[in-house]
Formats: sequence, C-alpha cells, structure tokens
Amino acid sequence: MNPEIFKYLMVGGYALLVYWLSWLGMRRTRSVEGFSIGNKDMSPYLVGITLAASISSTATFVINPGFVYTHGLSAYLHYGVAGSLGILTAFLVLTKGFLRLGESSAALTIPQWIFYRYNHRGFSLFFAFINLLSITFVVLILVGCSLLVTGLFPVDQKTALVLVLLFVFSYVLMGGTYAHAYTNSLQGIMMLLVTGVLFVQGWKYFGGDVLGSLRSVGLEYASAFNSESSLYFDFFSVFLSGFVITFALMLQPHILTKVLYLRSERDISKFIGTTVVVGSLFMLMLMIGFYARLSGLEVDAQDAVVREYLLQEFSSSVWGEYVLVFIFITLLAAGMSTLDGILVSLSAMVVNDIVRPLGGEKVDGLVLSRWVLVAVGVVGVILAWNPPPLIGLFAQKGVYGLASASLVPVLFGVLVRRHIPLWVVMGAAAIGLCLHLYLNTLGGIENPAVSATYAIFAALAFGLLGLAVSRNVPNTHPVEPRL
Repeated sequence: MNPEIFKYLMVGGYALLVYWLSWLGMRRTRSVEGFSIGNKDMSPYLVGITLAASISSTATFVINPGFVYTHGLSAYLHYGVAGSLGILTAFLVLTKGFLRLGESSAALTIPQWIFYRYNHRGFSLFFAFINLLSITFVVLILVGCSLLVTGLFPVDQKTALVLVLLFVFSYVLMGGTYAHAYTNSLQGIMMLLVTGVLFVQGWKYFGGDVLGSLRSVGLEYASAFNSESSLYFDFFSVFLSGFVITFALMLQPHILTKVLYLRSERDISKFIGTTVVVGSLFMLMLMIGFYARLSGLEVDAQDAVVREYLLQEFSSSVWGEYVLVFIFITLLAAGMSTLDGILVSLSAMVVNDIVRPLGGEKVDGLVLSRWVLVAVGVVGVILAWNPPPLIGLFAQKGVYGLASASLVPVLFGVLVRRHIPLWVVMGAAAIGLCLHLYLNTLGGIENPAVSATYAIFAALAFGLLGLAVSRNVPNTHPVEPRL
C-alpha cells in the first residue's frame, strides 16, 4: 500500500474510533455532574490510565525532550526522576483525603472543594479565576500538536492549530468526562506502544556506554548539574524544584479532580499503582532528547526536536514511513489526551464556580459547559496564533503560578483536621502566586520551576506560621452542599 494512502487511512481510522468512544460517552452523559466527573462507575484502572495520559501530554512527548536535547542529563533528572517522585508523593499524600471530602460535599471541581472545606464563596471564586491560568497549558499543547501535524500533512502551523482544536472539540462536546476517559485510555495504550518502540530504536546511539556517549557531547552535558545551563545547574534547580513543582502540579484542575471519578476509597491503591507505572513508562520519551543530540541532529528550534528526529529516523524508507505515520498520530493523541481533560475541567469550573455562584443557578449547566468549552478553546487558539520562541517556558509561567497558589490551601485542607482560618490559606495562596510571577518576570530567575519553588516555600512558611498563631481558634464545619 502506498504510504500516503496508508497515512490517510490511519488518520481516518483513528478519528472514527475516537468518535465511536465519544458516542459511547455521550450515551452516559445526562447531567452537568456526569459531564464533569462521570457517574462514579469507572474502573480505577481506567481512571489511572486516563490520569497518566493526562499528565504525560505534549510536554512529556514533544516539548520536554527538547530541554533534554539542549541541557543534557540535568534536564532528564529534573523531569524524569525528580518529577516522577513528585507525582508519586502527591497522590500518596492527597488522594484519600481529597476524595473523602469530595464525596461528602458532592464537589465537582477543585474550587468547589475549596468552598466546602473553607466555607467561603469569595475564596472559591478566587480559586476559580486563578485556575484559568491553565489556559497557558492549552497553548503549549496546541502549539506542540500543530508542529506534529505540519510534519504529517502539507499544511501550515496556523491551519494545523485550527484542525487540532476542531477535532478535540468535536468529540469532547459529545461526551464530556466519559469521552475524555474512554479516548484517553485508547490514546494511553498507543502512547505506551510508541514509547517502547522509540526507546528501543534509539538505544543504539549509546553504543553500550550511556555516560560515555553523553560525555562525548560535553562534560557538562553529562553532568547531573550543568554549570553551562541557565535552567538546571545545581541541586535546587534540578532535584528540589523538580520534585516540589511536580507535586504542586498535581493540583491542576484536570489532574487532581480525576480522584473524584473513583467509586470509593477501596479503589485508591489500584488507581495510584496504575497511574505511577504507566506514567513512569511515559517518561522514557525524554530519551529522545539524548538520541537526537547523539545522532548529530542540529535543530534551531528546541520545541521541534522530536519532530525533526522522527523525520530523520523514519522517512528514508517505505517501512519507516508507515511507522512514522503511526508515531505522529500517537504523539498527537498524547497532546489531545491532556487537552480534552483541561477543556472539560475548565468548562465545568467556569459553570459551577463562577457563573452559578454569581447568579446563574437557573442556567442549564450541561449546555453552558459545552459553550464555555468552545470559548476556552478559541482563547487558546488566539494565544497560540503567534507563540513565544520557547513555548514550554511560557506555559510553565502560568501553570506554575497556579500550582504555587494551590498547594497550601489543598495540602492543608487535606492534612489538617482542625479549623483553618481563612486568612491563613488566602494569604498563602496570594504569596505563592505573586512571588512566583515576580521572581520569574522581574526577579531574574529564568527557570519557572525555581521561582515557583521559592514561592511555594514562602507560602508554606506563611501557612505554618498562621497555623501556629491560630491554634486556639475554635473548630467549625464545612457548609452543607448547595448544588
């Protein structure tokens, strides 16, 4: 079969399968609750794969290998080792407590969870608005996916942006959470297969000596702390910031709310185990950065490293072109697996935590969720139309700000059983957000993970001090759900 015909058949087959899964999801979606978190009937293994695919998005499969290509071993340790430990720790610490309060309050979103934990509508509104910073990650995914589409089809990047968004819209609008979960499971399996193929395919570049091969590029390139790097140069920037910020990133609306999909606490261990195992395997995609550098590939645009490496390795033979088509489709699926989750979570959050509290109780939540989803996507395309040179750092500025603001309110809300004064968590959230943005934009700290970690430490210090001085404040209980 001609490779060009095969390409269109593969894309068409993948699209039809996604639409079929979305149709199955639509049949189970009858309310805004079902659209947002499902009906509490999903397998923990399904939820675990869905979460792993959501975490390991375009950043892991397309953007972050570019950081490894440029900065070497230090970048790999930052994302692959410290980041993986942060993910594991976050879910071990937070899952049970978050699910328990989420079930008792019937919360659909993180801001709603915040409302029931701290009994203050203004604080939940604040959380809803700062969660809109997730739009920067939408931009990253759109740019990453558009780069892949231009490698697969003869279209320009702006056309590719629109095509990607229209496709994701078309299936998420149908089935909401169920469409997201079902398609993510399919995409997750494809991602595992491609990760294994690429990991094995490129191992030849190490020649049996991993560190020796990396040292051939440069001693600093093979160092755990790259003194020539402006991003990953010491223990704090490589390990500590990687662990802390990844822990905090698990509080994003499209990630932690996956816990609310679970049927009960009995499913937690299966859910965490699946997420960690599958997510750890996905991290092997970072090796592409090493392979690309060792192969002699020279790429001016860091964000295009994966695309150019794949074209170099697989486009020289007919067999390679078949493989290339499947890999490109899978990498697109990796981005879409996160993009659809963000769109669903943001639309649910806007409806439940902004529109309804501000006077929209009589609004049809399911219809409005779909309209909001469209609006978020349009804003994402506008921001991605002329993207900054390093889209990864741009996305990190916004998403890491959200993580810096979220950590103390959620962490304390789960771990501290007594009443927490509102000023403690509000002050910590404001300090985390503002200090990160200041340090990263005006304070001379280039690495957003480093600025966010400093901000998180400052927020934690404020929060712990607040707990100490308010230890005699009488206990109160969260309000009853008003959904």
